[in-house]
Amino acid sequence: MTAASTILAKLTPPPANSVVTPERFKEGMPSFAAWMAAIEKNKETFQRHYDEWVPDMADIEAVKALVASKGVKVLVIGEDWCPDVWRGLPVVARIGELTGMETRFFLRDLNKDIMAEFLKDGEFESVPTVVFYDGNHNYLGHWIERADRANAEMPALRKVMEGVERDTPAYEEARAKYQLLTWDHAEDWRDAELSEFRALIEEALA
Repeated sequence: MTAASTILAKLTPPPANSVVTPERFKEGMPSFAAWMAAIEKNKETFQRHYDEWVPDMADIEAVKALVASKGVKVLVIGEDWCPDVWRGLPVVARIGELTGMETRFFLRDLNKDIMAEFLKDGEFESVPTVVFYDGNHNYLGHWIERADRANAEMPALRKVMEGVERDTPAYEEARAKYQLLTWDHAEDWRDAELSEFRALIEEALA
């Protein structure tokens, strides 16, 4: 099973009467600059992830071709306090800019009705949630939180926080160390995200 098959098999598509109509889609913020202007927290971290990522151009060109031929577009749901959003949303923004893919950003807590259609495990309001459509606004698939590679590698990194009592200076120190460790993996996780997006779109349009 491909990465895309794994993603699509785990997720429930939105209802036929989805609240994300073409008109509602257009209401989303149209650029990374607009997102940055709307948020209050972690702007430097978002910008660093945006600036540092060097995407694989073979993946970019493949997505670009699908944008040109099928009108692929994307909706992103996020919040500024979430580390997965810090890493994941700038990747979507860069892909959109490099491929011409229309990208719309929505704040989760101001768009609970949209979030309700894409709950993780039917329960959790996990972000980022990234939803792909074709040029006729047909749903192609969606992706939640982080790449499989990140899911596999994070548990080992989190060991620095094990056994440390929350809301203590020691916990804050351990958490800061964990965040530093994630930067060492950030480029690989961003690359994996792009690869999974490409696989998802290609499979949906096959």
